[in-house]
Amino acid sequence: MKPQKKEQLLHIATIGKTVGIHGDMKFHDKSDFPEQFFDGATFFTNLKKEITLDDVDLDRGLIRIKGVNTVEEAKKFTNAKLFTTRDETRKNCHLEEGEFFWFDIDDCEVYEDGVRLGHVHEVERIAITNYLAMITDEKLVEKGLPKKFLIPFHEPFRVSVDIEKKIIIVNGGMDILEAS
Repeated sequence: MKPQKKEQLLHIATIGKTVGIHGDMKFHDKSDFPEQFFDGATFFTNLKKEITLDDVDLDRGLIRIKGVNTVEEAKKFTNAKLFTTRDETRKNCHLEEGEFFWFDIDDCEVYEDGVRLGHVHEVERIAITNYLAMITDEKLVEKGLPKKFLIPFHEPFRVSVDIEKKIIIVNGGMDILEAS
């Protein structure tokens, strides 16, 4: 697994402290897709090393790294961040109907009743709700509306999503913008 040049890597997990005497480490999944963490899965780290997971036990929150068999070797990976590519994410993570990868939502243009409200800067999760963090269209900002606002990314606000065209249709987004 080699990243494409300049491809933005996705931070999906962090390795914690060592546990026991055989190189087991605490594991902190930062993603919505635990199925991507399996024996033999390979990831990049912020330590500029590629690692392969071995002996993954997500129920207990523990992993081992292939070739790391002692506490001393494992301690070198304490607080290491694990990264993957978008292609690997698409390959290893299953989406249900109506679900989307956040990186596919970024930069989508958002419309309501034919009016461009702006584009998605990022998706934010606040409590249990996902929000589109919006950069408002310049024409609307010139009319005195805020430069940024949030739209809940669920029904009844979300009407349709076309990832191929990078277009999201919403309902009630203008009301939220005007009230922001």
